Amino acid sequence: MSESLFFSHLSALDCVPLFGIPAWMKASSNVDLVALGVVVAFLVIVFLLRMILPKSGAIAWVTAKETLLQPLFLILSLVGIFGLFIFPFLPYHTLGEDVKIVVSQGLTLVKLACVFLAIWTASSSISDEIEGKTALMILAKPVRRQSFVFGKYLGVMIAVTTLFLLLGIFFLNTVSYKLVYDARESAKELPTAVECLAYVKAVAPGLALAYFETIVLAAIAIAISTRLSLLPNLTICLTIYVLGHVAPMIVATQAVADNAIIKFFANLVCAFLPILDHFNMETAIAMNRSISVGYIATAGVYSLLFACVAMLLSLTLFEDRDLA
Repeated sequence: MSESLFFSHLSALDCVPLFGIPAWMKASSNVDLVALGVVVAFLVIVFLLRMILPKSGAIAWVTAKETLLQPLFLILSLVGIFGLFIFPFLPYHTLGEDVKIVVSQGLTLVKLACVFLAIWTASSSISDEIEGKTALMILAKPVRRQSFVFGKYLGVMIAVTTLFLLLGIFFLNTVSYKLVYDARESAKELPTAVECLAYVKAVAPGLALAYFETIVLAAIAIAISTRLSLLPNLTICLTIYVLGHVAPMIVATQAVADNAIIKFFANLVCAFLPILDHFNMETAIAMNRSISVGYIATAGVYSLLFACVAMLLSLTLFEDRDLA
């Protein structure tokens, strides 16, 4: 069925409930079907990684299971779901634009939860095993150091992707519901299922960009963890997170353009650190500005390239690390 036929079919199922099903649930059901396909694809990729890369895949699987069983994962999941659930019901007094605030807050919450899990897990995964001599026992077997580091990164990303899918799917459903909720509260005409689905599709690219940012920060945390313990790693990664968002804005201001020293250091930060502001599209999405497929693809390539550079750095740092 073509996209035009699909939307024409949905338009017939407008906001008038069909068998008691409201419009936002009709739109959410289509979102959930797509999300189910993404989950299935994710599970297939994990299975293929274990088949193609048996050593790295085994390390990744163990790391992912340990992360998913940690209290931190449960806490972030519950806090994220509670926040996403409560956002649509909070009064923002924006004269009918509450949904934009919900979108901005929801995207930020999902991103911060996944970024924190990525940094914390990546920071503790390698450093703790080095200090506890577990890494030495693993590398005493026919496992190369490259396979060990790469497996750790894959395991972290498996756990982070699980949290991302959980919160992301729930977030898109709350956005669909928020449109209908605001219309009812304002005594306006209820949006159709097509309108709910179209708005959700406009918000979805923000989740993809948030995931790309997580890929970069997890790779950086893995690289740092080969030399430093948890606390210094967290401090450095959070500093990189702040500078990656702030430095481009500093460079763009006119006051910096007149100050050669500040401009030099800001450009230096932008040259060596990832420009995370490229992935910050919460405001654009909340203001109904469309994000092109080309931009998403470019951001994805940028994140993968920077992650590859960070992984090469981590392999270099871990290659001559004394584990005894």
